Amino acid sequence: MWLFTNNSFLSIVDKGDPSGKTLLVRARCAGDIERLFPEAKIQVGGGTDYRYRARIDREEVATVMADSIRNIDYRNFKSTVSDPDRHEAYMDVWSAMYAFQSIAK
Repeated sequence: MWLFTNNSFLSIVDKGDPSGKTLLVRARCAGDIERLFPEAKIQVGGGTDYRYRARIDREEVATVMADSIRNIDYRNFKSTVSDPDRHEAYMDVWSAMYAFQSIAK
């Protein structure tokens, strides 16, 4: 799952925790994981396309995501993204999905 917030972009996946109790939360930018999960122990590198990653309790991930939804107080998400580089990247995603809308079935 990709999760875009106004100050972080995360990829959240199940990468083989045998207990099923944790998820792997990944980010491309330093600080993105910690903004939502301040206590996370971040691993840097690892030879994959996501530079930052942390194993986080599945229930904590669900709670943080639910709280983020409960706390929405804006009418337009794009206008809440204050970092210009992040805003531009998010607009690229928005544009790609807008184009996809015209061909989606």
